[in-house]
Amino acid sequence: MSKQPKKLRLATVWLGGCSGCHMSFLDLDELLIELLEKVDIVYGPLVDTKQFPEDVDICLVEGAVTNVENLELAREIRTNSKIVISFGDCAVTGNVTSMRNRIPVKDLLTAVYHEAQAPIGAESLKILPALLKKALPLHQAIKVDVYLPGCPPAPNRIATAVTALLNNQPVDLQPEMRTFG
Repeated sequence: MSKQPKKLRLATVWLGGCSGCHMSFLDLDELLIELLEKVDIVYGPLVDTKQFPEDVDICLVEGAVTNVENLELAREIRTNSKIVISFGDCAVTGNVTSMRNRIPVKDLLTAVYHEAQAPIGAESLKILPALLKKALPLHQAIKVDVYLPGCPPAPNRIATAVTALLNNQPVDLQPEMRTFG
């Protein structure tokens, strides 16, 4: 009986974004079954793990870095991951999430929570993670190894990138796969 090759450790992370990139990841459909033969998913919205693990081989990070918790997690991801992928336009450029960057944080919180009379009150602001002055694309917070644009990236882009990395090859997206939006 031949020994099975060691599975790579894959993590996915959802920072300040809409989860569309993770939905696109799920749209890999049958390829997910093949993927699970080669990787163990060790962290992400699909895994009930509370702490980001050590020794992650590949980490797909969706969303912009928007608050202090995102920033701390991004730094932990970089420390514990061999390859970090900026996953989707919000992670690559800040995209929709960074639309708030023209509004000072104090004015933003006042408009959203006080003037709008949102169900979340001022007391909740004391326990929510503090917003950064600006929503940042991932590469402005940590070193990124691979950029995977798209809003969200199409499943074929995700498959191309992940397959290349699993085969220990560089990610070489064709020009039509390097578009945004």
